Amino acid sequence: MKIVFMGTPDFAVPCLQKLIDMGHEVTGVFTQPDKPKGRHGVLTPPPVKELAVANGIKVYQPTKMRDGSALEMLKEAGPDLVIVVAYGKILPKEILEFPKYGCINIHASLLPKLRGAAPIQWSILEGYGETGVTSMMMDEGLDTGDMLISRAISIGENENAESLHDRLSVLGACVLEETIEALERGELKRTPQNHAEFTYASILSKELSPIDWSCSARQIHDKIRGLYPWPSATAKLDGKVFKIHESVICQGKSACAGEIVESGKKLTVCCGDGNCIEILTLQPENKKSMSASDYLRGNPIEVGKRFEN
Repeated sequence: MKIVFMGTPDFAVPCLQKLIDMGHEVTGVFTQPDKPKGRHGVLTPPPVKELAVANGIKVYQPTKMRDGSALEMLKEAGPDLVIVVAYGKILPKEILEFPKYGCINIHASLLPKLRGAAPIQWSILEGYGETGVTSMMMDEGLDTGDMLISRAISIGENENAESLHDRLSVLGACVLEETIEALERGELKRTPQNHAEFTYASILSKELSPIDWSCSARQIHDKIRGLYPWPSATAKLDGKVFKIHESVICQGKSACAGEIVESGKKLTVCCGDGNCIEILTLQPENKKSMSASDYLRGNPIEVGKRFEN
Protein backbone atom coordinates (compact mmCIF):
# COMPACT_ATOMS: atom_id res chain seq x y z
CA MET A 1 0.00 0.00 0.00
CA LYS A 2 1.26 3.47 -0.87
CA ILE A 3 1.09 5.71 2.19
CA VAL A 4 1.78 9.38 2.81
CA PHE A 5 2.64 10.25 6.40
CA MET A 6 1.86 13.66 7.89
CA GLY A 7 3.43 14.51 11.25
CA THR A 8 5.89 16.85 12.92
CA PRO A 9 7.07 16.36 16.55
CA ASP A 10 8.69 13.56 18.53
CA PHE A 11 5.30 12.05 19.29
CA ALA A 12 4.82 11.14 15.61
CA VAL A 13 8.23 9.50 15.11
CA PRO A 14 7.34 5.97 16.37
CA CYS A 15 4.35 5.89 14.00
CA LEU A 16 6.48 6.75 10.96
CA GLN A 17 9.06 4.19 12.09
CA LYS A 18 6.27 1.60 12.39
CA LEU A 19 5.21 2.21 8.76
CA ILE A 20 8.81 1.76 7.64
CA ASP A 21 9.21 -1.42 9.71
CA MET A 22 5.97 -2.84 8.32
CA GLY A 23 7.37 -2.52 4.82
CA HIS A 24 4.79 -0.12 3.43
CA GLU A 25 5.78 2.14 0.56
CA VAL A 26 5.90 5.56 2.19
CA THR A 27 5.77 7.76 -0.90
CA GLY A 28 6.14 11.03 0.98
CA VAL A 29 6.24 12.72 4.35
CA PHE A 30 4.49 16.03 5.00
CA THR A 31 5.83 17.97 7.96
CA GLN A 32 5.99 21.54 9.26
CA PRO A 33 8.68 23.87 7.88
CA ASP A 34 12.07 23.97 9.63
CA LYS A 35 12.12 26.48 12.49
CA PRO A 36 14.81 28.52 14.28
CA LYS A 37 15.87 26.91 17.53
CA GLY A 38 18.08 27.83 20.47
CA ARG A 39 19.82 31.02 21.42
CA HIS A 40 21.39 31.44 17.98
CA GLY A 41 18.24 30.66 16.01
CA VAL A 42 19.70 27.75 14.07
CA LEU A 43 17.21 26.49 11.48
CA THR A 44 16.26 23.01 12.70
CA PRO A 45 14.21 20.31 10.94
CA PRO A 46 11.30 18.64 12.78
CA PRO A 47 12.01 15.16 14.22
CA VAL A 48 9.75 13.53 11.61
CA LYS A 49 11.75 15.11 8.79
CA GLU A 50 15.00 13.81 10.26
CA LEU A 51 13.65 10.24 10.27
CA ALA A 52 12.28 10.59 6.74
CA VAL A 53 15.57 11.91 5.36
CA ALA A 54 17.50 9.13 7.12
CA ASN A 55 15.31 6.60 5.29
CA GLY A 56 15.42 8.28 1.90
CA ILE A 57 11.76 9.33 1.94
CA LYS A 58 10.78 12.48 0.04
CA VAL A 59 9.79 15.33 2.36
CA TYR A 60 7.17 17.99 1.65
CA GLN A 61 6.91 21.10 3.83
CA PRO A 62 4.03 23.23 2.57
CA THR A 63 3.39 26.48 4.41
CA LYS A 64 -0.29 26.51 3.42
CA MET A 65 -2.79 23.70 2.93
CA ARG A 66 -5.63 25.53 1.16
CA ASP A 67 -3.94 27.28 -1.77
CA GLY A 68 -3.69 24.16 -3.93
CA SER A 69 0.07 23.67 -3.54
CA ALA A 70 -0.27 20.96 -0.86
CA LEU A 71 -2.82 19.09 -2.98
CA GLU A 72 -0.41 19.10 -5.93
CA MET A 73 2.32 17.69 -3.67
CA LEU A 74 -0.08 14.97 -2.52
CA LYS A 75 -0.98 14.10 -6.10
CA GLU A 76 2.74 13.75 -6.85
CA ALA A 77 3.15 11.31 -3.93
CA GLY A 78 0.07 9.37 -5.11
CA PRO A 79 -0.96 7.64 -1.85
CA ASP A 80 -3.71 5.09 -1.31
CA LEU A 81 -3.87 6.19 2.32
CA VAL A 82 -2.77 9.20 4.38
CA ILE A 83 -1.74 8.77 8.03
CA VAL A 84 -1.79 11.92 10.18
CA VAL A 85 -0.09 12.08 13.59
CA ALA A 86 0.36 15.44 15.34
CA TYR A 87 0.91 17.24 12.04
CA GLY A 88 -0.18 20.62 13.35
CA LYS A 89 -2.15 21.72 10.27
CA ILE A 90 -5.83 21.37 9.39
CA LEU A 91 -6.47 19.42 6.19
CA PRO A 92 -9.00 20.83 3.71
CA LYS A 93 -11.76 18.71 2.16
CA GLU A 94 -9.93 18.19 -1.15
CA ILE A 95 -6.97 16.59 0.64
CA LEU A 96 -9.17 14.50 2.96
CA GLU A 97 -11.01 13.07 -0.04
CA PHE A 98 -8.01 12.47 -2.32
CA PRO A 99 -6.63 9.09 -1.06
CA LYS A 100 -8.52 5.92 -1.99
CA TYR A 101 -8.80 4.89 1.68
CA GLY A 102 -9.08 8.41 3.10
CA CYS A 103 -7.06 9.97 5.91
CA ILE A 104 -6.58 8.25 9.28
CA ASN A 105 -5.52 10.18 12.36
CA ILE A 106 -3.79 8.80 15.45
CA HIS A 107 -5.00 10.88 18.42
CA ALA A 108 -3.64 10.70 21.98
CA SER A 109 -6.89 10.34 23.89
CA LEU A 110 -9.90 8.09 24.26
CA LEU A 111 -12.24 9.99 21.99
CA PRO A 112 -14.59 11.78 22.23
CA LYS A 113 -12.78 12.90 25.38
CA LEU A 114 -10.00 15.46 24.96
CA ARG A 115 -10.27 16.51 21.37
CA GLY A 116 -7.81 19.23 20.46
CA ALA A 117 -4.17 20.25 20.69
CA ALA A 118 -2.99 19.06 24.12
CA PRO A 119 -4.81 15.86 25.14
CA ILE A 120 -1.84 14.34 26.96
CA GLN A 121 -1.36 17.28 29.31
CA TRP A 122 -5.07 17.79 29.92
CA SER A 123 -5.62 14.14 30.81
CA ILE A 124 -3.39 14.82 33.83
CA LEU A 125 -4.62 18.36 34.49
CA GLU A 126 -8.19 17.06 34.65
CA GLY A 127 -7.22 14.25 37.03
CA TYR A 128 -7.97 11.33 34.71
CA GLY A 129 -6.96 7.89 35.92
CA GLU A 130 -6.57 6.59 32.39
CA THR A 131 -6.19 7.80 28.84
CA GLY A 132 -5.10 6.19 25.60
CA VAL A 133 -4.88 6.43 21.83
CA THR A 134 -7.66 6.37 19.23
CA SER A 135 -7.36 5.96 15.48
CA MET A 136 -10.12 7.68 13.52
CA MET A 137 -11.22 8.52 10.01
CA MET A 138 -10.65 12.21 9.51
CA ASP A 139 -13.42 14.61 8.51
CA GLU A 140 -13.55 18.39 8.34
CA GLY A 141 -14.21 18.79 12.08
CA LEU A 142 -11.65 18.98 14.89
CA ASP A 143 -11.08 15.34 15.90
CA THR A 144 -14.74 14.55 15.20
CA GLY A 145 -14.36 11.65 12.73
CA ASP A 146 -15.54 8.07 13.20
CA MET A 147 -13.44 6.05 15.66
CA LEU A 148 -11.62 2.94 14.47
CA ILE A 149 -9.47 1.40 17.23
CA SER A 150 -8.93 2.61 20.82
CA ARG A 151 -6.44 1.34 23.38
CA ALA A 152 -6.31 2.55 26.99
CA ILE A 153 -3.51 2.86 29.53
CA SER A 154 -3.58 3.93 33.18
CA ILE A 155 -1.94 7.16 34.32
CA GLY A 156 0.47 6.79 37.24
CA GLU A 157 -0.20 8.59 40.52
CA ASN A 158 2.91 10.74 40.11
CA GLU A 159 3.40 10.45 36.34
CA ASN A 160 4.04 13.67 34.47
CA ALA A 161 3.11 14.73 30.95
CA GLU A 162 6.60 14.01 29.60
CA SER A 163 6.53 10.37 30.70
CA LEU A 164 2.93 9.91 29.55
CA HIS A 165 3.79 11.46 26.17
CA ASP A 166 6.54 8.88 25.65
CA ARG A 167 4.32 5.94 26.56
CA LEU A 168 1.44 7.15 24.39
CA SER A 169 3.72 7.69 21.40
CA VAL A 170 4.70 4.01 21.56
CA LEU A 171 1.07 2.96 22.04
CA GLY A 172 0.14 5.14 19.05
CA ALA A 173 2.44 3.12 16.82
CA CYS A 174 0.79 -0.11 18.02
CA VAL A 175 -2.70 1.30 17.35
CA LEU A 176 -1.55 2.40 13.90
CA GLU A 177 -0.30 -1.09 13.10
CA GLU A 178 -3.58 -2.66 14.26
CA THR A 179 -5.58 -0.17 12.23
CA ILE A 180 -3.70 -0.71 8.96
CA GLU A 181 -3.76 -4.49 9.33
CA ALA A 182 -7.54 -4.39 9.90
CA LEU A 183 -7.92 -2.13 6.85
CA GLU A 184 -5.94 -4.55 4.69
CA ARG A 185 -8.10 -7.47 5.87
CA GLY A 186 -11.28 -5.51 5.14
CA GLU A 187 -12.26 -5.73 8.83
CA LEU A 188 -11.94 -2.09 9.88
CA LYS A 189 -15.12 -0.96 11.67
CA ARG A 190 -16.16 2.67 12.03
CA THR A 191 -17.91 3.85 15.20
CA PRO A 192 -19.41 7.35 15.24
CA GLN A 193 -18.41 9.46 18.21
CA ASN A 194 -20.99 10.47 20.79
CA HIS A 195 -20.61 14.20 20.32
CA ALA A 196 -22.60 14.92 23.50
CA GLU A 197 -19.75 13.44 25.55
CA PHE A 198 -16.84 15.34 24.03
CA THR A 199 -14.39 17.44 26.01
CA TYR A 200 -11.80 19.83 24.63
CA ALA A 201 -8.03 19.92 25.30
CA SER A 202 -7.06 23.50 24.52
CA ILE A 203 -3.54 24.57 23.58
CA LEU A 204 -1.23 25.21 26.55
CA SER A 205 -0.02 28.66 27.53
CA LYS A 206 1.95 30.25 30.35
CA GLU A 207 -1.30 31.71 31.66
CA LEU A 208 -2.03 28.26 33.08
CA SER A 209 1.21 28.20 35.11
CA PRO A 210 0.50 30.07 38.38
CA ILE A 211 -0.58 27.75 41.20
CA ASP A 212 -3.75 28.70 43.06
CA TRP A 213 -3.03 27.47 46.57
CA SER A 214 -6.72 27.58 47.49
CA CYS A 215 -7.17 24.49 45.28
CA SER A 216 -6.95 20.99 46.68
CA ALA A 217 -3.63 19.16 47.02
CA ARG A 218 -4.77 16.78 44.27
CA GLN A 219 -5.55 19.63 41.86
CA ILE A 220 -2.21 21.32 42.53
CA HIS A 221 -0.29 18.06 42.19
CA ASP A 222 -2.07 17.40 38.89
CA LYS A 223 -1.17 20.87 37.63
CA ILE A 224 2.51 20.34 38.45
CA ARG A 225 2.50 16.96 36.66
CA GLY A 226 0.41 18.10 33.72
CA LEU A 227 2.43 21.22 32.91
CA TYR A 228 5.83 19.49 33.01
CA PRO A 229 8.09 20.11 31.16
CA TRP A 230 6.30 23.11 29.56
CA PRO A 231 5.06 25.63 30.47
CA SER A 232 5.61 24.41 34.08
CA ALA A 233 3.57 25.23 37.17
CA THR A 234 4.85 28.32 38.99
CA ALA A 235 4.72 29.66 42.54
CA LYS A 236 5.75 33.06 43.92
CA LEU A 237 7.51 33.58 47.25
CA ASP A 238 8.94 36.91 48.44
CA GLY A 239 8.48 38.32 44.95
CA LYS A 240 10.48 35.50 43.32
CA VAL A 241 8.88 33.12 40.84
CA PHE A 242 9.78 29.43 41.04
CA LYS A 243 8.95 26.74 38.50
CA ILE A 244 7.68 23.69 40.35
CA HIS A 245 8.62 20.52 38.47
CA GLU A 246 7.85 17.62 40.80
CA SER A 247 5.70 16.99 43.86
CA VAL A 248 3.92 14.35 45.91
CA ILE A 249 0.75 14.58 47.99
CA CYS A 250 1.27 14.17 51.72
CA GLN A 251 -0.64 14.33 54.99
CA GLY A 252 -2.37 17.54 55.92
CA LYS A 253 -1.44 19.94 58.70
CA SER A 254 -3.38 22.78 60.29
CA ALA A 255 -2.30 25.81 58.27
CA CYS A 256 -3.43 28.35 55.70
CA ALA A 257 -3.46 27.67 51.97
CA GLY A 258 0.00 28.30 50.53
CA GLU A 259 1.67 28.22 53.96
CA ILE A 260 5.00 26.42 54.26
CA VAL A 261 4.62 23.88 57.06
CA GLU A 262 7.95 22.09 56.70
CA SER A 263 11.27 23.47 55.48
CA GLY A 264 14.70 21.87 55.78
CA LYS A 265 15.12 18.38 54.45
CA LYS A 266 11.63 18.77 52.93
CA LEU A 267 9.60 21.64 51.50
CA THR A 268 5.96 21.02 52.35
CA VAL A 269 3.10 23.39 51.58
CA CYS A 270 -0.49 23.36 52.82
CA CYS A 271 -3.22 23.47 50.16
CA GLY A 272 -6.78 24.72 50.17
CA ASP A 273 -8.36 21.45 51.26
CA GLY A 274 -6.08 21.08 54.30
CA ASN A 275 -3.89 18.46 52.66
CA CYS A 276 -0.31 19.19 51.65
CA ILE A 277 2.10 18.71 48.81
CA GLU A 278 5.80 18.16 49.20
CA ILE A 279 7.75 19.99 46.51
CA LEU A 280 10.51 17.65 45.34
CA THR A 281 12.05 19.58 42.43
CA LEU A 282 11.97 23.28 41.65
CA GLN A 283 13.71 25.83 39.46
CA PRO A 284 14.52 29.29 40.82
CA GLU A 285 14.53 32.27 38.44
CA ASN A 286 17.49 32.19 36.03
CA LYS A 287 18.85 28.97 37.53
CA LYS A 288 18.81 25.28 36.75
CA SER A 289 16.30 22.82 38.12
CA MET A 290 17.32 21.29 41.47
CA SER A 291 15.91 19.29 44.33
CA ALA A 292 14.06 21.32 46.94
CA SER A 293 16.43 20.03 49.64
CA ASP A 294 19.47 21.29 47.68
CA TYR A 295 17.84 24.69 47.27
CA LEU A 296 17.01 24.93 50.97
CA ARG A 297 20.63 24.22 51.98
CA GLY A 298 21.75 27.49 50.48
CA ASN A 299 18.45 29.37 50.70
CA PRO A 300 16.64 28.56 53.93
CA ILE A 301 12.93 29.39 54.06
CA GLU A 302 11.13 29.99 57.33
CA VAL A 303 8.22 27.76 58.27
CA GLY A 304 5.07 29.87 58.27
CA LYS A 305 5.86 31.86 55.15
CA ARG A 306 3.20 31.72 52.44
CA PHE A 307 3.38 31.36 48.71
CA GLU A 308 1.42 34.13 47.03
CA ASN A 309 -1.71 33.50 44.99
